[in-house]
Amino acid sequence: MSKKVTPYKDSKLTKKRQVEQMFDTISENYDGLNRVISLGSDVKWRKKVVALVAETNPESILDIATGTGDLAIQMTGTGAKRIVGLDLSEGMLKVGRKKIAKRDLGSKIEMIQGDSENLPFEDNTFDAITVAFGVRNFENLEKGLEEIKRVLSPGGIFVVLETSVPTKFPFKQGYHFYSGYILPIIGKLFSKDKNAYSYLSESAANFPYGVAFNNILEKIGFINVKDLPQTFGVSTIYIASK
Repeated sequence: MSKKVTPYKDSKLTKKRQVEQMFDTISENYDGLNRVISLGSDVKWRKKVVALVAETNPESILDIATGTGDLAIQMTGTGAKRIVGLDLSEGMLKVGRKKIAKRDLGSKIEMIQGDSENLPFEDNTFDAITVAFGVRNFENLEKGLEEIKRVLSPGGIFVVLETSVPTKFPFKQGYHFYSGYILPIIGKLFSKDKNAYSYLSESAANFPYGVAFNNILEKIGFINVKDLPQTFGVSTIYIASK
């Protein structure tokens, strides 16, 4: 069992409300900082997620923890008729809606505020569901995954892109130095929320990854579970189906 990590140690708010508050605060400069922090690799990782989803020819896609809509926007390339981006943070969604409008994709992507642990959809609604850098922010991981399985169509694909920890030398040591020292400094220098990037670093380090996360997915009832480590293991793509 990984320890519970929250953005604001002294806050009496639930993790869910803290996460919502944090992303509302950092929403305006989130995209730029994300590119810097990942050294641009997050763009490449998302493209791989899109390719995996596109192989299944889905008609409907739900992108949970959609944030500013990067992955939802890229999903338009799959040819899906319906794409929904869902996020807790209205601040992040506001930025995302602007990006969608600028690209004239408003008729293809719907952005809604919602809770991953209480999805506002009927059973078996979506052919594909994705979560990029979001599952570690779930307050109740298993409840969120159960909801995802509920609204995923039988035979549908579920793809998660999440940070992970390299296991081999020297990447493991380099990762710990970068995430433990460099990442929080970048966040403090350029983010409105001084706690945000310390939280993102700590939550990534404490989140179950690889086989541990595969086991959780299988416990929930997902099948055909596999993981694909990316860039020496600093992130991992997980694939499962219902």
